[in-house]
Amino acid sequence: MELGEVIAELEQLSPPSFAEAWDNSGLMCGRKKKEIKSILLSVDATDEVVEEAVLSEADLLLTHHPLIFKSVSHITEDDIVGRRLLKLIRSDVACYAMHTNFDVMGMADEAADRMGLLEREVLEVTYEDAISKEGIGRVGLLPQEMTVRDCVEMVKEVFLLDHVKLFGDPARRIRKVAVSPGSGKGMIRPALAAGAEVLVTGDIGHHEGIDAVANGLTVIDGGHYGIEKIFVKYMKDFLRSRYPELEVHSASQKEPFIMI
Repeated sequence: MELGEVIAELEQLSPPSFAEAWDNSGLMCGRKKKEIKSILLSVDATDEVVEEAVLSEADLLLTHHPLIFKSVSHITEDDIVGRRLLKLIRSDVACYAMHTNFDVMGMADEAADRMGLLEREVLEVTYEDAISKEGIGRVGLLPQEMTVRDCVEMVKEVFLLDHVKLFGDPARRIRKVAVSPGSGKGMIRPALAAGAEVLVTGDIGHHEGIDAVANGLTVIDGGHYGIEKIFVKYMKDFLRSRYPELEVHSASQKEPFIMI
């Protein structure tokens, strides 16, 4: 099976038209005529993940975050992106990223499904046509009212987290929840506008957290990687269901920091 065929299937799942204008999803490097037999999945194309892709002789490294975000003027070993690109190209490993297009068509509903959200709606509309409205995050009702503390435990369980950061009162009783995997600083205002009592997201800073609470919004911060790592299992299940003949593996990427 050629890379171009795999890309066509990926773009049917998460069309590039749903990506944000500033994003750089798509093929980072590689030949569309390349034969694909093995795929390595990861959230990021770190040095370690790129090395793993090369050593495991993967044909395609499929990531959530793009390897190339900004314009590249030179591809040399003098910078991080150039070093990773050179290693992949030398070993004929293609690299493809599904970022904000997957956030809209894939990640948001998967996160909401894990939390069992009912009567869900798009949290922030980024794409609209005559048929539908799509966008980042989801907001809906938990199956039943619960305390924030119980919601925290559920978030840790469904997203496989050892810890979260909580801004708010653990004893507060809540029902309406917004979830937005990734960096959620910009999702506080949409969550408040939607009437959410809790926002489950990542990358919330000190000031954003205390201001959210002051405005009546509890925030559960599971980390950027912590929640977005659901990309790997989602895509593994998707690819294996479509192409059982392919070898699909998860990279050994872990949380980018440790709590001491």
